Amino acid sequence: MTETTYEYQDVGGGSPIKMWTRGVPVDEKAREQLAKAARMPFIFKHVAAMPDVHVGIGATVGSVIPTKGAVIPAAVGVDIGCGMMAARTSLVASDLPDNLAAIRMAIEAAVPHGRSTGRGRDKGAWGDPPQSVIDAWSLLKIRFDALCEKYPCLKNTNQLVHLGTLGTGNHFIELCLDQDQRVWVMLHSGSRGIGNAIGRFFIELAKKDMRTWHINLPDEDLAYFPEGTDHFDDYVEAVEWAQDFAKLNRRVMMTHVLDALRSEIAKPFEAECEAVNCHHNYVTRESHFGENVLVTRKGAVRAAKGTMGIIPGSMGAKSFIVRGLGNAESFDSCSHGAGRVMSRTQAKKLVTLDEHIADTIGIECRKDEGVIDETPKAYKPIEAVMAAQADLVEIVHTLKQVVCVKG
Repeated sequence: MTETTYEYQDVGGGSPIKMWTRGVPVDEKAREQLAKAARMPFIFKHVAAMPDVHVGIGATVGSVIPTKGAVIPAAVGVDIGCGMMAARTSLVASDLPDNLAAIRMAIEAAVPHGRSTGRGRDKGAWGDPPQSVIDAWSLLKIRFDALCEKYPCLKNTNQLVHLGTLGTGNHFIELCLDQDQRVWVMLHSGSRGIGNAIGRFFIELAKKDMRTWHINLPDEDLAYFPEGTDHFDDYVEAVEWAQDFAKLNRRVMMTHVLDALRSEIAKPFEAECEAVNCHHNYVTRESHFGENVLVTRKGAVRAAKGTMGIIPGSMGAKSFIVRGLGNAESFDSCSHGAGRVMSRTQAKKLVTLDEHIADTIGIECRKDEGVIDETPKAYKPIEAVMAAQADLVEIVHTLKQVVCVKG
């Protein structure tokens, strides 16, 4: 095991924070947000902060929050089950066509992405879902119907039409080459509109409960459900369903992307067995330090010993397929990416289109002002992030994108 690299922070009046942030910048507001969470009375042992840590809505992105007897819906957030999937194909770089723009257009045609508002169909949703999506939805429908019996407000949300779709923001689909010039497909998305609806509904319900019980909080976003209450059980049921939706969403997209590649690449190929599908915004029950606890990872990946994970960089940087080292102090966790150093608004103000074009040279991707908020300069250097967590994961494959699709 590599020497431990975390920083210990005593917040006073609460549990400590252990931060794997050596060599990477940490915004003071992120430290303050972490400290508020660490002062909640049901934190188990300590809060862990990953090297990609930055301020988030509700809770800090890049945080691992273990609890006993309560769950904080805003710590999971509204992009429930957001995560990554990567699959190695039998192709190598020389099998790819010279015209990578055709590859990008084929992927964009196969997977709804982005968002449009106003009248007419949202371009980020299916108009008429294909049979593959309808078949996949049948795996989730019975549990969803049961959830809607308790909470009818969830019924009129996007479920079927968002299954197998990408979304917006930092969600992406990439075609990558690894260190041996083998071709990988990698994608990033979550539970889409229905996960957002579930997250927002239960976050507001938790806040309402806190007001009803006259519980004062350091931050309203830390509203929680105590274990043993009906709302706790309902939230756990709903969030587990949304996490399953997210994982299935990525599987359906992966199938459609591989089919799109087959339409543009003459050589027959298969997706090999080496595939990873992991959440990085979720809550789950795990055993740590000999006790059963709820672990909420917001912008963090499970990195138990031998467990495979994915840590992407920005749309112009390397990404990594990793194997967990099982570091108990991090609650078997690692970062979920590079982490932002600029907000989306800051990036749009500070980064020019020429800089974005220069930073994505050699990559077939959007090079317009609409993706400046996702430009490489908006993120921490992925190499520094990986160095800061050398005791959490080992690198198995190093990927570099050649095609990137953004919503």
